[in-house]
Amino acid sequence: MNQPVPPTGPTVLVAPLDWGLGHATRCIPVVHALLRHDCKVVLAASGKGKALLAQEFSDLPLLPLPGYDVHYARSPLTLPFVLAAQIPKILSAIREENRRLRDIVRDYRINAVISDNRYGLYHPSVPTVFMTHQLLIKTTLGTTADRYLQKLNYRYINSFTECWVPDDAHDDNLAGDLSHPLLEPSVPLKYIGPLSRFEPSDKAVAPKHLLVLLSGPEPQRSLFETLILDQLKEYKGPVVLVRGLPGNTDRPDVPASVTVYNHLPANELRTQILEASFVVARCGYSTVMDLAVLQKKSILVPTPGQTEQLYLARHLMKRSLALCLEQPRFRLLPALELAATFPYQTTEATGHSHLSSAIKSLCYKIEFGNFSH
Repeated sequence: MNQPVPPTGPTVLVAPLDWGLGHATRCIPVVHALLRHDCKVVLAASGKGKALLAQEFSDLPLLPLPGYDVHYARSPLTLPFVLAAQIPKILSAIREENRRLRDIVRDYRINAVISDNRYGLYHPSVPTVFMTHQLLIKTTLGTTADRYLQKLNYRYINSFTECWVPDDAHDDNLAGDLSHPLLEPSVPLKYIGPLSRFEPSDKAVAPKHLLVLLSGPEPQRSLFETLILDQLKEYKGPVVLVRGLPGNTDRPDVPASVTVYNHLPANELRTQILEASFVVARCGYSTVMDLAVLQKKSILVPTPGQTEQLYLARHLMKRSLALCLEQPRFRLLPALELAATFPYQTTEATGHSHLSSAIKSLCYKIEFGNFSH
């Protein structure tokens, strides 16, 4: 039996932020693309993202890398103050991960780093990529606060070699002002197209069930789950509920018509999405990209108080890409009635992006040392 030929290219560290599962899921296509380019890949993560990557890439090295451990508030009114109180802890975590990166680069002979929203993973001796869709961080505190946060954001981003944005460069994009601000960072900016772990379907699939996808940081993930479980008692059709809890073995009590999974591998989740009449989910950007690539009709509920998701909801509604409803007034049965008549539009997000050319360019920088910070 022939053994697989080990990769002979550069060694690239890929590390997502531990803020919900979205950062880890959108790193999956990045890892696959690196492997196709004969790169060796080392992963670093923590929490649920680490558990997910361990399931998807059981044969790759996976290093523990403590995250920012950000906690959300139960009430959206107190969320800005809860997040602000955690800023010193976050800044300390950024400094610590930068120190840890130097050890990892030395011990694992890392040639490049791709960081999904981990601000401390820049290095003076190897090319480093910062990947984000949030060049502009919107708050509810006004223009002055937004500009201050953008300045702080760019201070870190400009420490990297380049910045990759998982969105299209043209006006027909998914993230709007978040990924297309008036002021750009000073490092090279590359729009690599929407990232999804799923390939689009080439044929129509008959709907079989309603699909509910839960995700995001606690306690809001659990609060939304409680709300959904209560309202599913009124829904008589078949439901698939994916809780977004890789590694968890608990199961909630549900009606017989509801099938529960704590987590599904990418290929099985793709099947469940394609077979869904509608997908009910959070308005997280990674979920938005996945559903856009699969061209599925969705009902998205932004996390209360999370201004990024609230902005995305407005942007997607304006373009009729998704029906978006806020959580305090969310009722499942009326939402499904609205969705049945909503004028859904699709995008050109087909899953084929500029990611490959960005990786080729990164490999060129590694080979010829053609980079600067």
